[in-house]
Amino acid sequence: MPLALLALAVGAFGIGTTEFVMMGLLPEVADDLGISLPAAGHLVSAYALGVVVGAPLLSAATARMSRRTVLIALMGLFVAGNALSACAPDEHWLLAARFLSGLPHGAFFGVGAVVATAMVTPERKARSVSLMFLGLTVANIVGVPVATLMGQHLGWRATFLGVSAIGVAAIAALALLVPRDRGQAPATGLRGELAALRSLPVWLALGTTVAGFGALFAAYSYITPMLTDAAGYADASVTLLLALFGVGATAGNLLGGRLADHSLRGTLFGGLTALAAVLALFPLLMRTELTAALAVVLLGTAAFVTGSPLQLMVMEKASAAPSLASSANQAAFNLANAGGAWIGGLALAAGFGVTSPALTGAALAVLGVAVASLAYAVDRRCAPVAGRERVVASHLPQESQALHR
Repeated sequence: MPLALLALAVGAFGIGTTEFVMMGLLPEVADDLGISLPAAGHLVSAYALGVVVGAPLLSAATARMSRRTVLIALMGLFVAGNALSACAPDEHWLLAARFLSGLPHGAFFGVGAVVATAMVTPERKARSVSLMFLGLTVANIVGVPVATLMGQHLGWRATFLGVSAIGVAAIAALALLVPRDRGQAPATGLRGELAALRSLPVWLALGTTVAGFGALFAAYSYITPMLTDAAGYADASVTLLLALFGVGATAGNLLGGRLADHSLRGTLFGGLTALAAVLALFPLLMRTELTAALAVVLLGTAAFVTGSPLQLMVMEKASAAPSLASSANQAAFNLANAGGAWIGGLALAAGFGVTSPALTGAALAVLGVAVASLAYAVDRRCAPVAGRERVVASHLPQESQALHR
């Protein structure tokens, strides 16, 4: 595996840290700015909104640029957003800075996935994507806990200055390790990238991402009350248990990348089925501390087994112009974050019990299997047509073949 993947992983580590650390710093931010906790919660939403808006817009705006240059520019925007967050004088400026920090998120992962797969042989594409995502999952084990402790002891502004420093390190790594000849501008341009999004298989792949990761966030958004109210853990133990989730996510990410290189669709179906099973068992697993800890690890593993296959599937369905579709998959991931949390909250509000969000997540995972099955049926239906077209073209005279193309 090329060293350039390390540079992408460093950038992913910084992005993963800044995305999730705000959840742990909400009390400190609220106290310092003199706002309520619900108002501080809008800072999480502002970042997610920035991801959803920035993923397609920045990918489209940079469609003709060298991908290496795009990655460096996106990390520059990331550094600026986090530095402005550290200096924000009030909640309104901080909301704007968090939105700005989220803008490069989706485009970085989208373009980064295209660059990562271009640097390896076809049989290692999924593994290369999983190694880039490794920075995101490791951030949940190391980056978020360390950044949270830094914010609690040195002030939340120090956390965002530290994240900015990670971004600067990522820029240096990208400049040094990503080869120039691997990051040249694609020939398709904006029109080709937009045309790729008109494909039904691309939208089915994006729909699978929304359903699959919506299943994860329906449960994970309410994992703390499940662990404390159902399993009986003390509040102080939750941080360690969330690190266990990161361990499971890291293991699942690496496993999914390796398995997907052998069977992309098989890994996707297996991961979604395992996720549905784990979430369906949550009410039982949350009855004791030991089984609850196991449930947290299994949740991270099952969910992130599907990460690399979903990213690669979107890119393959838009193979002629993958950058915009790849970035749109990151926007779909964040829509899943918001939508899954909302659906899980409906189950709680209806009084179905503290573990009920996990059961709604299981239903969403089954929906993900259904959407993936529909995508498979569409692929099988289109494959014979594509095959006949290739056979007809191969028997045409040379001049006719040129016209046919």
